[in-house]
Amino acid sequence: MSIVPLLDDDNLPPASRAVFDDIRKTRNTDFVNNFWRALAHDPVLLKRTWESVKEVMAPGKLDPLVKEMIYVAVSATNNCEYCIRSHTAAARAKGMDDDMLMELLAVVGMANETNRLVNGLQVPVDDAFK
Repeated sequence: MSIVPLLDDDNLPPASRAVFDDIRKTRNTDFVNNFWRALAHDPVLLKRTWESVKEVMAPGKLDPLVKEMIYVAVSATNNCEYCIRSHTAAARAKGMDDDMLMELLAVVGMANETNRLVNGLQVPVDDAFK
């Protein structure tokens, strides 16, 4: 259960309603997920977060599928169920299949394991990598 009530469209502050309108327009959907509904209590935080997400997740040198897969990887490492599920859905919508997801999670698991081994053993960085 959320710490704050999830605001439905009838209870939005006007500034939050404007952000929701932009979310719907940008994503070409009527659906606004619970993350944004929780943030809607603070219109400044909501707007700042939405603007940052729009900018970071927009197409660039990395295509949108790669960005969503990175989001899934970081979310898995941070144990954020909400983000894992929402960004897996977004990655699937952009073309990620089960094989890609399993390979991604294998890389995440391996990176976490080797990171912990290197940190635990305090292995110095090779000069060639500096």
